[in-house]
Amino acid sequence: MYGERFMSTKIILDCDPGIDDALAIAFAQGHPGLELVGITTVAGNVGLAKTTRNALAVADFVGAVPVPVTPGCPGPLLRPARDAREVHGETGLGGAVIPDSARDPREGHAIDYIIDTVCASPGEITLVATGPLTNIALALRKEPQLVRCVREFVIMGGSTGRGNVTPAAEYNMWADPEAASVVFGAGWTVRMIGLDVTLQALAVASVRERMAALGTLGSALLLPALAQYNDNLGSAPAVHDVCAVASVAVPDVFGYTPAHVQVETTGQLTSGMTVTDFSASAAPNARVATSIDAGHFWDLVLEAYTAVAAGIGR
Repeated sequence: MYGERFMSTKIILDCDPGIDDALAIAFAQGHPGLELVGITTVAGNVGLAKTTRNALAVADFVGAVPVPVTPGCPGPLLRPARDAREVHGETGLGGAVIPDSARDPREGHAIDYIIDTVCASPGEITLVATGPLTNIALALRKEPQLVRCVREFVIMGGSTGRGNVTPAAEYNMWADPEAASVVFGAGWTVRMIGLDVTLQALAVASVRERMAALGTLGSALLLPALAQYNDNLGSAPAVHDVCAVASVAVPDVFGYTPAHVQVETTGQLTSGMTVTDFSASAAPNARVATSIDAGHFWDLVLEAYTAVAAGIGR
């Protein structure tokens, strides 16, 4: 299926499923260049109980049954819990109807799982966060060496321009700006896959037609989830979180610009804004995705979904 060989990159996916998180799990399972070591969950698109249940159900549905799912934080560091049920539906998976998992979440807390797993294999595991950054911030506070133990840290979040929950802020940053501020100030280089590129990764009609040929994967998960994805950002839904995972599998799908990113925590109108300084004098703490080859992206994603569909049967 894939015309080239891939070296496998181990990842932990910290997420808040969520429709696009669910599609990101499916991609991670299907792409030959990724090894999904673990999933950790955080409250975000829906509450922690639902994000954990959804992560287990999706992982099992796409064939990632051995992958442990460890729950984390039920709310932001300092602020009241928020969610995005109006976007992702009451269950968090839109119109998707897949069986609940028969297994339980892994015992323990996500922050300990992240620390223990990453630090046990220094330089080997890439940490990908597609939800609010609460778990990551607390892991950094508990074990600052995490910044030197990860292979790379990638987020879906932020924007150099517009927001999607306020004019200034993208949802994951807005949901816990204090955590995001800790993460960007931790002394590592954050690879930021934000709205600048994810809003170009649209599941347009031609993409959904290709998904319709994927049997049960398409009919039970992908298409009904996307059909009720009320992001109201364009003519077709954007698969934001898939972009972050895809950027690990095939980094050259995206173009990057070094920048210094700070997160606004106090502004009345700008809380959660990722203030991005691209000037030559700024000390970069991030590589910000500023372009995407959308055609290449969708070819990769649909090939990965085809692999998953073959594994689960039609």
